[in-house]
Amino acid sequence: METNEQGKAEKFFKEFGKRLDQFMIEAKDASNRMETDLKDKFEELKVAAEKIKKEAGNKERWQEVEEGLKRAGAELENAIKTAFKKKENS
Repeated sequence: METNEQGKAEKFFKEFGKRLDQFMIEAKDASNRMETDLKDKFEELKVAAEKIKKEAGNKERWQEVEEGLKRAGAELENAIKTAFKKKENS
């Protein structure tokens, strides 16, 4: 009887060891995939940050934007003045 129980315990631990080994392999694979994904995302963020840095540092581009806004403001001012002049003359 004792030999039979000892055989069952050995079989259980042998199977448990195999499953534990398989789990460790799968965990390592998942870890590697996650590390790769994180590195890819980090690289994407670095590229996006560099693009924003270049655009923010591009003074010529911001000057163009500022000049465009000034022109739009002046046109809006003229349109408002024209609208009120016509209203007063009517």
